[in-house]
Amino acid sequence: MIIYNVTVSIDHAVEQDWLDWMRVQHIPAVLQTGCFLESRLSRVNGEEDGGCTYSVMYLAPDQAALDQYQTEFAPALQQDHAARYAGRFAAFRTTLQLIEEFKR
Repeated sequence: MIIYNVTVSIDHAVEQDWLDWMRVQHIPAVLQTGCFLESRLSRVNGEEDGGCTYSVMYLAPDQAALDQYQTEFAPALQQDHAARYAGRFAAFRTTLQLIEEFKR
């Protein structure tokens, strides 16, 4: 399993709009690509002045699914986000390979 993590620092003035848009439009659109099994939205503790930071994790079944997403879908979806919140956010992306899960 591959975790695709997008960390976004968003301006306080548009935070609620961003959260609503992420929940209703963006995250569902990413999941509708069929490249991910699920998604998790988290707020990062210890935020910097001037913004709120969130982590959006998408779980892909394998690297091929993530590669397909990045090639076929990510450019347009990222452009939608950039156009809507231009100058109001900073984002960076990381990928992690899940080695093992431990559950209670």
